[in-house]
Parts: sequence; C-alpha cells; structure tokens
Amino acid sequence: MARGMNHVYLIGALARDPELRYTPSGTAVFEATIAGEDHIIGNDGRERKLPWYHRVSILGKPAEWQAERNLKGGDAVMVEGSVEYSQWEAPEGGKRSMVRVKALRMEQLGYTPELVQDAGGGVRMSSGMNEVILIGNVTRDPELRYTPAGDAVLGLGLAVNETWNDRQGQRQEKTHWIDVTLWRELAESMKDLRKGDPVLVQGRLVNEAWTDRDGNKRNSTKVEATRVEALSRGAGAGNPAATPAGPRTQTASSAARPQSGGYSQPSRAANTGNRSGGLDIDQGLDDFPPDEEDLPF
Repeated sequence: MARGMNHVYLIGALARDPELRYTPSGTAVFEATIAGEDHIIGNDGRERKLPWYHRVSILGKPAEWQAERNLKGGDAVMVEGSVEYSQWEAPEGGKRSMVRVKALRMEQLGYTPELVQDAGGGVRMSSGMNEVILIGNVTRDPELRYTPAGDAVLGLGLAVNETWNDRQGQRQEKTHWIDVTLWRELAESMKDLRKGDPVLVQGRLVNEAWTDRDGNKRNSTKVEATRVEALSRGAGAGNPAATPAGPRTQTASSAARPQSGGYSQPSRAANTGNRSGGLDIDQGLDDFPPDEEDLPF
C-alpha cells in the first residue's frame, strides 16, 4: 500500500459555540463545526454560493488548551488537520461509519468575517477555504458511468494509511476509508484505474444528505476531486512518482452536480462542486458515534 498522505485545510466560521467533553476514560474531546461557502461561476456567468459544514475534533490536552481560548460561534478560524474515518456498532444494530476532520491546529483569524445566517440557527462564513490532499490506494475497480444529462462520473474508494506510536511507544496503523467522486473530463481520464493503484487526490470536502430505507436522515462526508495523479506501484517505498505514461490530471474540474445545469471551470479562488448545497447546519450533524477511546493523538 502507498505511504499515505492526509491533509485538510479549512478556513471558515464556527457555526455555533464549540464544545468540550470527556470520554469515560477521561480523554478530552474538543468539537466544533466549521462552516463556509464555495463560490462557483456557472456557464451562464452567474455566481453560485455552495455552503459546507464540517465537524472538527481535537483530542487530549490540546483539546483542553483550545477550550480555554473561549472561541464562540461566528469566530473565523483556520484549521489544519486530516480526514478521520471512524466505525462503530449502532445501538439499533449494524455497523455505522463516518468521516470527519481531526484537527492538528486551529487558529483564530484576526478579523470579523462576513457571516450568513443558517436556516438551522447557526452561521457560516460567506467565503472560506476547503482543500483536501490525499495519497492512498484504490480499493475497488471503479466503474465509469454517465448521468441522464450525459455527464461522466467516477466513484473511487480510497484507502489512506496512517501510522503513529502510541503512549507505550508501540507502532500503530490505521486505514481511513474515503469515498472520492470525479466528474466529467477528470472522470473519463481516470477510468483505467484499478484496485490497488496508488493515487494522489486533491479536492474539497463535501456533505451529502439523504433519507435511508427506514426514513432516517443520514449524512456523509466525501471528497470531490479537482485533480488526480496516478502514481507508480512503487510509490509507497519513497517519494511518490508519476506513472511512466505521464500524469492523468485535471487541475480545474467541472465537478458540479449535473442537476445544477453545468458549471464552467471556476476561478482559482473557487473550488468546484455543490454536494453541500442543500445541507443546513442541523441536518444530520448530531448523528455522530458514541465516545471513542482509541483514536490516535
């Protein structure tokens, strides 16, 4: 498996006051929801504002230090962290999983942002930054398909390895399972990827919300890719290298949901996609697992 890379960078507003809690074993957990908007220019020349909300956690002593800063809803912050995959047994039976951001650093910005009031009672920054960079291995042969409107879409399962030393100095390893969506030209250029191939993915975190068969509201966090690099099979042994055939990339993806009518390539300041467009702050954001005991920090 390729040596993993897992970086997330967010700039947004605290959607509501953050919280500090403790697990039964006494581990401190600082939790906040960072919210912002991606601005997309459509083919018609109009700007779309696509909201996003991402739950961010800080663990251990840094969580207590962060709580002492007394950040409040509406404060503008910068978050540097990684994508964290968790799985647990649901009380009603069966396994549940989620993806959120494990913050390594959270800094308050030195200005008061322009805020948008959310329908659920929270706020979000009217702009922001939402960027993800991952290196991992494709978990299954992807299948290129087309929407009724003729837009190509390719879904990738990505396994991203993380290693660390625990409190006893023992080496530990965890795999984060991340879903990635590619659209249009980028999807078609990556259709030959196969299970096990190492890839570099650059994109944005997006929220998806739906109702399951039992009528329960669910949400998930995925990555919508704006650039993908196919790496050589030996990339895990050292620095990642491009395939001999040359990288198959798209640096500015028209990755918007096709129902939106199609977007042109956005400006550099705007990421692509609108998977978060219909998600309000309280739509599924409290649907998180019970206290976690063995997360690395």
